[in-house]
Formats: sequence, structure tokens, C-alpha cells
Amino acid sequence: MTIRLLIADDQELVRTGFRLFLETKDDLVIAGEAADGAEAVARARALRPDVVLMDVRMPRMDGVEATAAIAREGLARVLVLTTFDLDEYVFGALRAGAAGFLLKDAPRERLLEAIRVVHGGEALLSPSVTRRLIEAYAARGEPRPAAGLEELTPREREVLALVARGLSNAEIAGALVVSEKTVKSHVGSVLMKLGVRDRVQAVVFAYEHGVVVAGTA
Repeated sequence: MTIRLLIADDQELVRTGFRLFLETKDDLVIAGEAADGAEAVARARALRPDVVLMDVRMPRMDGVEATAAIAREGLARVLVLTTFDLDEYVFGALRAGAAGFLLKDAPRERLLEAIRVVHGGEALLSPSVTRRLIEAYAARGEPRPAAGLEELTPREREVLALVARGLSNAEIAGALVVSEKTVKSHVGSVLMKLGVRDRVQAVVFAYEHGVVVAGTA
């Protein structure tokens, strides 16, 4: 299956670098490029790529606002790539509907993995982003109550906690001694019951509502 990509970054050299590397992969095709957030939204509407590689700091419209527009219209899955590992960008992008968040200095193979994971309907957070989520929500004090949590079975709540720790389906399956198919079924049920879009939103939900407490095993 071919994955069509839109590269959104205000630096031409960065876009060119991504293009030259990604075009060497048989399953990836560059559908287009955008130099700012407004152009990214317009090109996403016109080209309907599968995944948008979105920079955060761009003129006219930043990557967070562009992500929100693309996610709202269901135009593509958005993988945010930035050099800035800052809370305001992390939380802004995740709440806007990004399916993944990766720092630009991540290894190339990690980028490829992220693109394929996001395209496959899952979500991805870099380890540093997960750590910052833990730290931020730990500092907030008492978690707020949430509808939907009471609908989760004990096993589903356990799966949610492991997802929030950043474990993949395979890692969760190993921890719980069940099949990956079973884990995938549990994750799908959790997303539906909580009314969240994907794993990224589930992670945010878990920390906001005290399902996972920073510092616990």
C-alpha cells in the first residue's frame, strides 16, 4: 500500500531533505509541499494526502491551527514534526487532533515507523513527549471526573493505563500475556467508550482524569 505524504514546513531546505529521504522508500509518495499552515490546509483539501508531516512554527497560520483545521475536516492524519519540545506546542498539537508528535532529531527509522503507524490508524508520541505529559498532569493536582471511565471493564482500564505509559500493542500483549488481536480489540473498545479519537487522545485523557498517576509503576 502506498502512503501519500504532504510536507508542511516553512524552510525549503527542510522540505527538500525530507523529500529526498522519503522518496527512496517504495511505499511512500510525496503528494505535495506547503510553506505555511494556510497553504498546508489548502493543499490537504486539494490533494487529500494520507499523512501530513506538519511543522509547528510557520508564518500566516502555525502548525497547531493548521492541524486543527485538517483534523476537523477529516482531510488527513497529521504527524507533527518540530525541533521544539515545549509544552505549549505538545499540548496544542495533541488537542488540535494530531495523530502523532515527533521531534525532528529523531532517527530516520523512527520517522518511517511514525509515518506508517499513523497511517495505519494508530497514534504515536515520542518518549520525551510522553514524559512531559506525565510531568504536566502530575503538577495539576486533583484530576477531574470524566464520563465514560465507569463504563470501562477492569481489563480495559488496565489497557488504558499501559497505553498512557506509551506501550505499543505488542508490548501490552506481552505484559498482559494475551494476543495482539485481543489488545487491539480492547483499545478499540476503550476509544469508543471514552469518546476519544485515537491513542494520543486516550493518553491525554488518562493523565487528565487520573487513570495514571505520575511516579507510579
